[in-house]
Amino acid sequence: MRRLSSQLSATSVHPGSPTSVPISVRRAALQERLAEIESLHPELSSALTDSFGRSHNYLRISLTERCNLRCFYCMPSDGVELSPKATLLSDDEVVRLARLFVRNGVTKIRLTGGEPTVRKGIVELIARLNALRRDGLQSIGMTTNGLVLQRYLPALIDNGLTHLNISLDTLDPFTFEIMTRRRGHEAVLRSIDAALDSGRLASVKLNVVVIRGLNDREVLDFVEMTRDRPVSIRFIEFMPFTGNKWDKSKMIPSMDMLDRIRDRHPTVTKASDELNDTARSYRIPGYRGSIGFISSMSDHFCGDCNRLRLTADGQIKVCLFDAKEMSLRDQMRSGASDDELLRTIGKAVGGKKEKHAALSSSAICGNSRLASMIPRVRKPFANRLFQAHSSASPSRAIRAFTTTRRAERAKLTHVDESGRPSMVDVSSKAFTSRSATAHGRIFLPFHAFDLVSFAATDPNTISSEEHSSSKDLVKAKAKARAKGDVLTVAQLAAIMACKRTSDLIPLCHPLPITHVSVSLVPEAKDIYDPDGRASRSRYSVLCTASVRCSGKTGVEMEALTAVSVGLLTVWDMLKAVAGREMVMGDICVSHKSGGMSEDFERDVDHDDSHSLH
Repeated sequence: MRRLSSQLSATSVHPGSPTSVPISVRRAALQERLAEIESLHPELSSALTDSFGRSHNYLRISLTERCNLRCFYCMPSDGVELSPKATLLSDDEVVRLARLFVRNGVTKIRLTGGEPTVRKGIVELIARLNALRRDGLQSIGMTTNGLVLQRYLPALIDNGLTHLNISLDTLDPFTFEIMTRRRGHEAVLRSIDAALDSGRLASVKLNVVVIRGLNDREVLDFVEMTRDRPVSIRFIEFMPFTGNKWDKSKMIPSMDMLDRIRDRHPTVTKASDELNDTARSYRIPGYRGSIGFISSMSDHFCGDCNRLRLTADGQIKVCLFDAKEMSLRDQMRSGASDDELLRTIGKAVGGKKEKHAALSSSAICGNSRLASMIPRVRKPFANRLFQAHSSASPSRAIRAFTTTRRAERAKLTHVDESGRPSMVDVSSKAFTSRSATAHGRIFLPFHAFDLVSFAATDPNTISSEEHSSSKDLVKAKAKARAKGDVLTVAQLAAIMACKRTSDLIPLCHPLPITHVSVSLVPEAKDIYDPDGRASRSRYSVLCTASVRCSGKTGVEMEALTAVSVGLLTVWDMLKAVAGREMVMGDICVSHKSGGMSEDFERDVDHDDSHSLH
C-alpha cells in the first residue's frame, strides 16, 4: 500500500498540469485498498472447509493440561500424566498459529484447558491475541472453572476478553466437593458475581453438566438464577470420555430436562440461536437471562459443527471425540512455513467425519454408587449464588496447581510393590517428641444447639412447623437429655477413641500416648446480608483434640480419630431431635510438630460456610 501511495503521489496532477494518473495505477490502488478492507473479514480458506461442506471459523485453544479441580466426569482423582513443559506450545507459538488460523478465516477464538487461568502470563497472551483483530478476529472467549478467575478478570477484560463461560455443576457446596473432589464453591460464586457485575462482557454463560441422581434435582434452581441476572444457563448432557465411567442411565436427555422446566414454567418459549451455536436456547417471559441445552448425545449438532481444536502440545483435533491428531508443533519446530502448516491443517480438516461416534468408542460401565454418595439437601441454594460476601468472612487459600507429573507423585507408604497393604517399618527411626492438633465441627439447628449450650430457647428461632409439633419436640429433647451431658459424653468418647486408633485404623502403629486434650465448644455465628445486617444465625459445636507422645511416628491420626468420634457422639446424642439436619465437616489437622517432616500450622479460627441451617 505504501508503495502504491508513493507512486500515486509521483503521478498526481498538479494544478494546471495536463498530466493525469494512469487508470491502471488508480485501479491497482483501489484493488489493494479493497483487499485491505476485506482482510478484516477474510473469506474462509478452503483448508478450513471439510468434505461435507462445513466451514470452520471457530478455534478452541487449550493453553494447559493442568487443572485445579478434579471433576470426576473428566479427570481421574489423582490427575493426569502431564506432558513435559518443553513439549507444550510457547506463547509465541500459540500466537503464530492463531494468526495463521485468523488470516484464513477464523473469527472466533476460545481459550480452554485444563484450566486456562493457571497458565502463567494469561493476561499478556490475551493481549497479544487481541492484536489479531486487525487480521479479522472478532471475539476472544474463555471457558474456566472460575476458581481463581476473580483476581484476573478486570485485566483479562481490559486486554481483550469478550465472552466468558464458567463451569458450575451445582449450587450445593457439598455436591461441589463430591463432583470436583476439591473445595472452592464460594470462590466460583464470587467469580460469577464479578463477571456479571462488570457489565463489560458480551456474554456470561454457566455450563452445567447434568447427571441423573447427582445434580439433576437442581435444574429448576439454576433456571431461577436467570430471573434477575443476564446470565445464560446451558445444561449439558453427560458425555463419555475415557475413564469417566460413563453410564447411559445417568445421562438425562435435553428434552427430559425441558419437560421438567415446562412443568414449572409453561410459558417457556424457544429463542433464536446464534449461527452454529451448540446450544438450543429458550427464554421465560419476564426473565432477564436465558437457558439452553447442549444435546451432544441425544441430538448431536455435528452437521453444523464449525469448531477446530488446538491442544496444549500443539496437535490439531477436528473433533473432541476423535482420537486422531496432527502435530503442528513438530512442523513449526522443524522450520515449516505458514503455507506448509496450512496444508497440514487442510489435511486434518478434510479427514473430519460426518458425526462423532462417542457411544461406540467409549467404555460404558455402571456407576450406581454415585447417587448414594450425595447428601440430601433440604434447602435450595439458588438464592445464595449472587449474594455479596462479607469482608469479615475470610476465604480459604486455594491451590492454583494440583496436577503433578506421575513420576513426581509421592509413593503410597502403606502399599508394597505388589500393591498389597503393608504397615510402614519405623524400626530405624529415633524416638522423638511429637504432637498434633485436629479440629472439626458439627452444625446444628437451634433447638439442638439449645440442648448443648443450655441457652434459653428463643421463640423467634422456632419454625411454625416446630410450634405445631411442640409436644413431639419436647419429648425428643427430654429423650436427648436423658442420655446425659452431651459434650461431656462426647469428650470422653473422643479420648477413648484416640487411645484405640490403632485398633480402628488397620495400618496405624500403636503409640505410647502421653497426653490427650479434647474440648467441645458451642458456637453461634451471625450470617450477614450484603448490607452488613445480620440475617440469620448459624450454630455449631467445635471439637478440638490435641495429642502428644514420644515415639517413632506422628500422632495426626490419633487427633483426627478423637475429633471424628467426638463429633459422631454428639450426633448420636442429638439424633432424636436433629438427626435429619445435622452436618459434620471441616475435619482437619491444624497443627503438627516433631519427626523429620516440617512442622506446620493451619488457621481454622473461622468456620466454613458448609452449614445448611
